[in-house]
Amino acid sequence: MQDRDIPLDTWPRRAALAHFRQMAQPAFSVTASVDVTGLRERAARHGATPWLAYHYAALEAANSIDGMRQTLTAGGTGVREFAAIHASTTVLRDDGSFGFLTLPRDPSLAAFAERAKTHLPRVRAASGDLFAADAPGDVRPETLVHMTALPWFAFTAFTHARGQGDDRPKVAFGRFTAQGERLCMPVAVDVHHALCDGVHVGRFFERLQAQLDAI
Repeated sequence: MQDRDIPLDTWPRRAALAHFRQMAQPAFSVTASVDVTGLRERAARHGATPWLAYHYAALEAANSIDGMRQTLTAGGTGVREFAAIHASTTVLRDDGSFGFLTLPRDPSLAAFAERAKTHLPRVRAASGDLFAADAPGDVRPETLVHMTALPWFAFTAFTHARGQGDDRPKVAFGRFTAQGERLCMPVAVDVHHALCDGVHVGRFFERLQAQLDAI
C-alpha cells in the first residue's frame, strides 16, 4: 500500500469534510475504559513493559482505521491517506520536564519495544527543547498519532492541546485501576471530525481491545 490522495468527487465523506473544515474547533474526544488484565505478564514475554505494550496496541488499532490514517491537504480542501502512521509520545524526563519520543510502527511488539528501549534513556536524560534526543529517522511529522500517558490518575475525560490546522489523531492513557477481578485503563481518543466520526472511534476501541488481548 502507498500514500494516496483521495478523489473527493466520489468520497462518501465529502459533505462532512466541507462542513467540519470550516469550524474553529472541529475535533471531538471520547474516553472509554479498556481491559488490561494480565497485560504486564503478556507484555513481558515480548520484552515489553505495559507502557510499551499499550502504545503498540493503540498504534496498530489506529493503523486499521482509514480515517486515522488521513490528513487534510491544500488548506483543508483535500485529503491524503497514508499507507502507515506512527506515534509520538511524551516521556517524563529526569529533570521533571517532558520530551517527545517517536515510536515508528512495527508489526512485531518485540521489535517495537526493542527500538523504543534503545531511545528512551536518551530522551529521559535530555533537557531543553521538547524534541531533544528524539530520533525520528524517516518518520514524517504529518504521519504521527500524538500519544501521552498519565499513569498518576484514572481520568474520565481528557482534552488535548491542538494548534492551528492540527488534524492528527491523539490518544491518552490513564492509570490502571481494579474493577472487581479485572484491571482497567481509561483511554481518551481525540480526532478531527472532518476525517472521523463516532463509528471510527468505536472501531478503534474494539480493535484496541483486540490488540491488547492478543499480546
